[in-house]
Amino acid sequence: MTLEAHNDEGPDHASGLQIVADRHGVSLEAVRHLMRALEAGNGTMAQFDHPELGGMGQWFSGGMVMVGRMFDAELKARVAGLCAELADALPPGGWSGSGRAAGGRGGGEWWPAGLGRPSSAGAQNGLRYAYFPETRRLAIESDAGVALYDTGEHQISGVSQSDGALRFTGPQGSIALDTLRRLAPDAPTPARDASPASAPATAPDSSGDGDVFTKIERLAELHGRGVLTEAEFAEKKADLLSRL
Repeated sequence: MTLEAHNDEGPDHASGLQIVADRHGVSLEAVRHLMRALEAGNGTMAQFDHPELGGMGQWFSGGMVMVGRMFDAELKARVAGLCAELADALPPGGWSGSGRAAGGRGGGEWWPAGLGRPSSAGAQNGLRYAYFPETRRLAIESDAGVALYDTGEHQISGVSQSDGALRFTGPQGSIALDTLRRLAPDAPTPARDASPASAPATAPDSSGDGDVFTKIERLAELHGRGVLTEAEFAEKKADLLSRL
């Protein structure tokens, strides 16, 4: 399947978007919302927040998906199928083909050349990040441009944002951005480490995310038994989701 760049011009049927929306039983806007999320996640993950998709949720390549209505198996299957289809159709330069999505360079890469393939990437409130385990580098794009960091021994699988500050997570726990050494834009790229401990993954490491999902499901069980009020459940769930 081929999907053309999404824009406000041209018929939606011609681009194939409406066909995809009809096939999965969602609106055209829901498809566009997921397209933007997948584009920001370089086709390996999507962080979304749309009422037709169960509110706030995440999808990772490999089949892991979470939606706000966590016990709605039909919705989970719909979101998983839609994300997988759109991710397979994502062209190298992104659907927008140029500009911010392509970073001004070919191949859809907005980060400096020579870093390799990111094992984890995503977006949070206007910021984008990509983590490269082979070269132990973290790239972050904002309105000020692209900043590059040395991750050292840290491994990154997720990101959260609080009061405008990014905080990353991995097997070692939480990693504050200000604890990483910022590099000059022209800093040399180290030789790629092919050791098993830092080899690039075929999909983002979701072990930390899985723990969060398990805790939310336990909270939902307590809420269903009346142990937690609706307000308490919503507050605790929002706190856990903020750690993703």
